[in-house]
Amino acid sequence: QVQLVESGGGLVQPGGSLRLSCAVSRILFSEMNMAWHRQAPGNQREWVATITSDGATNYLNSVKGRFTISREPAENTVYLQMHNLKPEDTAVYYCRAFNIFGSDYWGQGTQVTVSS
Repeated sequence: QVQLVESGGGLVQPGGSLRLSCAVSRILFSEMNMAWHRQAPGNQREWVATITSDGATNYLNSVKGRFTISREPAENTVYLQMHNLKPEDTAVYYCRAFNIFGSDYWGQGTQVTVSS
């Protein structure tokens, strides 16, 4: 059974930083595109960032310059480094693995709360 396990969420003050991790198992990590999405209370889930299997990245405009997505093949892990966090970044953050053949897997999510 494919597993995506997120970690690294928590409570941080505005302007602070967090690094989210997503450990992936039982799929061929190197062939998967990886993404982070988030869902704030009362809102629809929104896409945040993607890193393709060959390392190309793309970001939601509101996080550009503050968030960095990366992947570590040796660890089967994808990261989301978040700096200069704002209250509007508060959400449950979800990791996603997908490919062009229709495979699509999600983690259970990790809570990020930005508040003073």
